[in-house]
Amino acid sequence: MKFAIQFPNLKLFLTYLFSSVLFIYSKGQLKEDSLFSQSLDNVVVTATRTPRLMGNVAIPVSVINTKTLYQAGSLRLNDILAEQTGINIVDNFGKGVQVQGLSSEYTLILVDGEPLIGRTGGVLDLSRISVRNIRKIEIVKGPSSSLYGSEAMGGVINIITDGSGVNKSDFGLRYGSFNTIDGSFNFSRRVKKTDVTASVNYNRSAGYSLKPNQQQKTVEPFWKTVQQLSLNHQLSENWKLGSGFRRNVTYIDNTIEVSNQGIAVLSKGFERNDEYNITPYLQYKGNKVRTTLRGYITGFESEQLLSVKGSSNTYNDRFDQLFSRVENQTDWQIREQSAFTFGAGHIEESVASNRYDSLATKRKNSISYFFAQHEERLTRKLTAIGGFRFDANEAYASVWSPKMALQFKPDEKISINISYGRGFKAPDFRQLYLNFTNLAAGAYSVFGSEVAAAELQRLSALQQIDQVTGVMGGLTALRPEISGGLNLGARLKLKDGMQIGANLFRNDITNMIVTDIVAFKKNGGQIYSYFNLKSALTQGVELDLDKRISKTFTLKAGYQYLYTADKDVLAQIRKGEIFQRELTSGSSVRMKASDYAGLPLRSKHSANLKLSYETAKGFFATTRLFYRGRWGTFDQDGNGIINRSDEFAKGFLHVNASAGLSFRKHWKLMAGLDNLLNYKDILNLPGTPGRVGYIDIQFNF
Repeated sequence: MKFAIQFPNLKLFLTYLFSSVLFIYSKGQLKEDSLFSQSLDNVVVTATRTPRLMGNVAIPVSVINTKTLYQAGSLRLNDILAEQTGINIVDNFGKGVQVQGLSSEYTLILVDGEPLIGRTGGVLDLSRISVRNIRKIEIVKGPSSSLYGSEAMGGVINIITDGSGVNKSDFGLRYGSFNTIDGSFNFSRRVKKTDVTASVNYNRSAGYSLKPNQQQKTVEPFWKTVQQLSLNHQLSENWKLGSGFRRNVTYIDNTIEVSNQGIAVLSKGFERNDEYNITPYLQYKGNKVRTTLRGYITGFESEQLLSVKGSSNTYNDRFDQLFSRVENQTDWQIREQSAFTFGAGHIEESVASNRYDSLATKRKNSISYFFAQHEERLTRKLTAIGGFRFDANEAYASVWSPKMALQFKPDEKISINISYGRGFKAPDFRQLYLNFTNLAAGAYSVFGSEVAAAELQRLSALQQIDQVTGVMGGLTALRPEISGGLNLGARLKLKDGMQIGANLFRNDITNMIVTDIVAFKKNGGQIYSYFNLKSALTQGVELDLDKRISKTFTLKAGYQYLYTADKDVLAQIRKGEIFQRELTSGSSVRMKASDYAGLPLRSKHSANLKLSYETAKGFFATTRLFYRGRWGTFDQDGNGIINRSDEFAKGFLHVNASAGLSFRKHWKLMAGLDNLLNYKDILNLPGTPGRVGYIDIQFNF
């Protein structure tokens, strides 16, 4: 379905860019504004797409700095995010992230402000991302589509790498359980007006098995490598030119037990993922105006090959995705109390997969967009931010995404923030074009909404359809999922070095895309497709505390209460239309609202606690705890929802500890133990191996 509003795409963008340049020169070159010269360590960028002091941002945002990353001993992004308030890591097509109860497909992951691609089932596997060479991580919670478009409906996680250009080099080596080795080398130099930054990271593991005496491991042996290069050149006092390059390769040895004519045999093969990013830019920075023209090209290629021992059958799964974007953003500091940001861009993306018809068929899409945001300090105590974004997408109707935020600071000790935003999530290639049949698991098929009708007609002509279901008539073009998100937060600074924060949130989602059975095959296999059917909500509260106990001890703690629901199911329960089967007697009884556990894979309670000890002589020690309450997994009594105690995974407590020492100016030594309590759950947490120990040494040149 073509979008309703005609958008001249790249032509409009180039016109806008030319106008922006004229606007810049009309303003002239004045003395550099202090806002643009703030250090990245003191400001956040992701929340407003402009540098802002963290205490002056009216949108829920948190920062994980370099010291926190190092002292936690984290290797991958999922390791450090699991310890943050209001974030849960879910084992589902890799390590996915939940923010405010919204699943991974609604959270945009950025590296230096540019989006990562290569999702499986809507999940971007966080274990792909090494935290070596990361300066900090900024986390924005709540709808951010007004600035970042689709996939930012639930929030944004921006990984900012170290591109400072300061003359330094360091080498790190880590060895841990399961023969895990991680090595990294970082290099940066400033040569006259040119900054050069390069880094290499290599990580490998022998894998592990949570089931003894089984040839198929829970996590197979793998190796991963990441290379990054950044070049930045100061052309003049006001102009800067640069580019970055990043490549990430993962290779996994696969050994899978399959059934061949009732006999268990081994299927051997591999999985390889290859990702690259190229990020050129040209920037002008004056007193009142800064404008940046960015280019971005990223590709993701994945191949999985399996061959069954003693059989000619071979499984070969290929997935190739390409994403390119050109964008200009202009920031205008109108006066000290007023700032305006506006921009526009154009995106071209394509995907080819043998799950989407064939590798020879490329599915393409293009998006043109523009956005604007105005920040005004109305009084000394009250600041307002308003903005919107318009996305014109060839695959579905155009979307407007507005956002409004207010911050009230009666004094330096108290700040109150409220924000409301409208987010959207575009149907992805999988939901539109997937054409997949799994012969090894019941011969079920999944068809995207754009190909489902034709495939059903083809199978019907071959007389392979047994019956169709009632939802068959609902097969129509998918609409984007829309959300409205409200956040109300407050932060209080006390005299004794304590800070207390609270944030209430609610997200309402409409046009939620779900899968359902549209037909049954004569061989018993089901046929699934995608529909806009449901509306859902997530709401709750986050609390955090930061306390400096003494010069050497610091305490941090956080807690989230989360309530989720399918609104349609909740309405049916209140009308007495849904029944459940009692666990003990097996009798069927009418459900009450209190029996309903909400959306699956969500925990009602989660918490974290961190105690840090640090001396001026370079020694540190941390103990970190994070708790996740029970969460719903799958329906057992046939009513399609989570309501009985046997439909939950157990809650767990993880305890991580690390200690380190800096010595002889150039050396750092650290050791740690993760999951001290050795918690394991092979069914629901296959990516958690139990207790893991490691030792890490770094040398700074």
